[in-house]
Amino acid sequence: MHSAVAEGVAVFAAAFVAGMINSVAGGGTLITFPTLVWLGRDPIIANVTSTVALWPGSLGGMLGFRRELGDSRRWMLLLAGPSIAGGLLGAFLLLRTPSRTFAAIVPYLILFATILFAVQEPLARWLRRNEEAPGGQRDDWWLGIAAFQFLVAVYGGYFGAGIGILMLAALGLLGLSDIHQMNGLKNFCAVCINLVAAGYFMLWGPVNWLDAMVMGAGAITGGFGGAGLARRLGREFVRHVVVVIGFAMAISLFLRG
Repeated sequence: MHSAVAEGVAVFAAAFVAGMINSVAGGGTLITFPTLVWLGRDPIIANVTSTVALWPGSLGGMLGFRRELGDSRRWMLLLAGPSIAGGLLGAFLLLRTPSRTFAAIVPYLILFATILFAVQEPLARWLRRNEEAPGGQRDDWWLGIAAFQFLVAVYGGYFGAGIGILMLAALGLLGLSDIHQMNGLKNFCAVCINLVAAGYFMLWGPVNWLDAMVMGAGAITGGFGGAGLARRLGREFVRHVVVVIGFAMAISLFLRG
C-alpha cells in the first residue's frame, strides 16, 4: 500500500514537473517516460501511457499560436496527411516491437531526443537571423518536405520526444522564417501525430490507466500552477535542467541495462 502511494506521488510529481517545463520550454516527455521505466513499468507500457496522458499539451500549445496559424492553411493541408499517416504507422510499429527489443533501444532514443532538445534553441536563433534571407518559400520542395514529415511522424508515433526540432528543421527548409508561425505549425503537426497515436493506443495499446490519470492531473496542475515558477526561474535555466536530466536518464538506463 505504502509502495503504491509512493509510486503515485512519484508519477504525479514527474508529470507536474513535465507540465511546468512544457509551459515554457517543452521536453516534458524526457521526465515522465524515464520515471515510469525507473518505477518498473514495461518500457512499451510506459511510452504508451505517457503519450495518452500528455497529448492534450500539444493541443494547448497549438491554441497558444492560433493567430500565427491564420496564414498557414496551405502548409497545414500539406503537413496534416503525412503527420496523421506517420503517427499511426509509428504507433502500430511500437505495439509490434517486443518489449525486450524496445527496452534495449530506449537509452539511445532518450539520448537522441536529449541532443535534439539541446540544439533546439541554437537552431531557432539561426532561423531568426536568417528571417530576412532572400529566396522566399521553396514551394518546389513540398514533396520532399512531406516525405520528411512522414518520417518524423513515424518516429513521433513510435517514441515522440524531440520531434519538435525535426519539424522546425523541415519548416526552415520550406523557406518559412517567422519563428512564431513555425511554432504554430509545429504544434499543429504534433497534435495530428499525438492524437492519432494516443487514439490508437487507447483502443489497442496496453495503457496503464491509473498512471495515465495521475500523470494527466499532474501535467495539468504543473502547466497551470507551476508555470509562474518556471518563468521566474527562466526559460534557459529550465532548458538546461531538462538537458541535464535527459542525459542523466540516458546514462542511468545504459548502466541499468
